[in-house]
This record gives sequence, structure tokens and C-alpha cells, in this order.
Amino acid sequence: MKTYAVGGAVRDELLGLPVADRDFVVVGATPEQMIALGFKPVGRDFPVFLHPETHEEHALARTERKVGRGYKGFTVYAAPDVTLEQDLERRDLTINAMARDERGALVDPFGGARDLERRLLRHVSPAFVEDPVRILRVARFAARFGFSVAPETLALMRRMVENGEADALVPERVWQEFSKGLMERGARAMFGVLARCGLLARLLPEVPLAYRDGEPANDASRILVRALDRSAAGGASLAERYALVLADARDADAATAVSERLRAPTECRDLAVLWHRQGRAAIEAPAADAAARLATLEGADAFRRPERLAALLRVCEFRRFGERGWVESPYPPRVALHAALAAASGVDAADIARRAAGRDIAERLRRARVDAIRSVNGGR
Repeated sequence: MKTYAVGGAVRDELLGLPVADRDFVVVGATPEQMIALGFKPVGRDFPVFLHPETHEEHALARTERKVGRGYKGFTVYAAPDVTLEQDLERRDLTINAMARDERGALVDPFGGARDLERRLLRHVSPAFVEDPVRILRVARFAARFGFSVAPETLALMRRMVENGEADALVPERVWQEFSKGLMERGARAMFGVLARCGLLARLLPEVPLAYRDGEPANDASRILVRALDRSAAGGASLAERYALVLADARDADAATAVSERLRAPTECRDLAVLWHRQGRAAIEAPAADAAARLATLEGADAFRRPERLAALLRVCEFRRFGERGWVESPYPPRVALHAALAAASGVDAADIARRAAGRDIAERLRRARVDAIRSVNGGR
């Protein structure tokens, strides 16, 4: 019975990155032996155990064989005769198919360390095609590490898309990988990789993105690349980055359709839709009159949820940042609408309701808010 640290922990250690979680593979053991040693079984699809003291995951060495469609269509074989190399061979990329033994010696049967030095993402074996979510994982790792994709791996990914293997992608798994990639500092690389293998157009047909050899080839793509870079530097939330991706979708209905297909969280969907409904008005707020500013605030539900307005304005800034006059303006949309919100929020709605005696309360409140905004808007 031998235990090996495997996967991402070994990779990140070689890269000099902090290691948060460690996974282990146990070779030559049975479930009964693990339980007898105090390990707690937690795996449902294959034997995984928690260490009695560290609570780190220890999985029995296993092989997998594809028997059906989807990510659950695998037969798993875990037994004492499965070798470490067989276990590593089922993994996606060579940089994730390395191990360290209990003495710290590196076990690298597929050249993962060499590929780390070459900054290369390369598949381990032809079994890569058995799980189409690996296409998204490659794109995510490109965003995370800035590595290039090996030509043979890219060709394999392209064939998977062309042959329909990617049609079996499960929305929840797509979102898991896509959202992680969006949160990487190099998120732009994910889109280039997905475009090169043909998957981007299938994931986001409602968004007019175009790439040539992995580089942006139209205005929408170039704007997105700049916006993603800026949002990463600015610490944008997932919802803000997602809204930037869908900013050039046809309309709010298209943004809703994408979100439903990807099973995007509610806050991501709502901000993407809000951009299409109020983004232009927010951008034009500095030149708008008081009534238009109030309409923008109401459309963003800013009185009840001011954080929604703040997120919308951040999307505006990430998308438009760098345009002439945008940064230098002493009165950008953020300043204009926050000032309008503060002024309108100062109106005493309860007092208006008392004086109106049930008559036209909503209209009187709206007029009072317009007057308050006009007072900080140069009389407009």
C-alpha cells in the first residue's frame, strides 16, 4: 500500500504557487483496509476516503472506461492491482498527471514537468475525448496560467466539436468551468481557445464575437478583451464580468436565453439583462435631464437595491474605460447617478404620503424626486 500526492497540488508546487488543497491516490489498498485504518468513506461513484486527522481526500487508484454518453457514462474500476501510472493516464492534461511519493520523489510518466517548463497544455491520452468538459478545462487553464495549447490537443478539441461530442455537455458543468475561467486574470485567453476549437460559437451564438487564430477579429471581441482585462485588474465580481460578456448580445431577451441555457445564477442573469435595459441610459446620464436620471434609477431598482446600480455602473466603466473623455470627465455616470440617487433618496416619502391624503402619492413623490435631482443637476 503506497500513497501519492497527485494532480493540482503537484503542479502548483512545481510552479511555485501556493497549494491550498492536496489530493492523494492510494495504490494497493482495498476499501476495507482504508476503513480499518480510520479513513472515512465519502465517495459515491468511486472509493474516496477522508484522512482521520487531516481530512484530506484519499482516492483508491482507479481506471475509467467510457460506456455511455454524458459525464456519468463511465465504468470505474478501483482495485489493488491498478497502478499509479494507470490512474494518472485517465487524467486530462500532462501537467495534472504528476505525483509525488511519500519521500517527495516526482513521478511523471507523461512529461508534465517538461510541459510546465514549455508552458504547454497537452492531453495525456486519446481518452481525452471521452469527457467534452475537458475542452472547457483546457480553455480555463489557458486563462489561469497563460499557457498555449499543444497543436495536437487543439486539433483533438476541434474534432470533438465537429463530431458532436461537445453536444453532450451538461449546462451545470459548462457553467462551472466557464465561470471559473471568467474569474481568472487572463480570462481573455479562454475565449481565444474556445474560438479556435469552434466551441465559442456554440456556447454563445447570441453574442457576435469573432476570432482569427485566437485573436479578436471584430469590434465586439476587441471591446470584450479590453473590458475583461480592466475588470480583472479592478477586482470585478463574477456577475459584472458575465454582463460584460453578454454586453453585445442582441437584446435583453438574448441575454436571458444565454443565461437560461448556461444555468447562470440569478445575479449574473439579472445584471446582464439590466445592462441591456439601462446601460445606455446610465452611460448618457451626465447629459440627461432630471426626469431621465430618475427613470434610470427606477429602472435599476436603485432605491431598494443600490448595489445593483453600483454594479451596473462598474460594468459601464469596465466596458467604456479608455474612451476619449471617459476617464478624464469630472462628471462621469458614476458621479452623476450617485448624486441623483442621494438627492432623490432625501425626499421624505412619508411626509408626501401624509400631505397627499391618498391622492396621487406616486406622482407627487416622482415630481419631488425630479425636483431634488434637478437641484444637483444644474437646473435640468
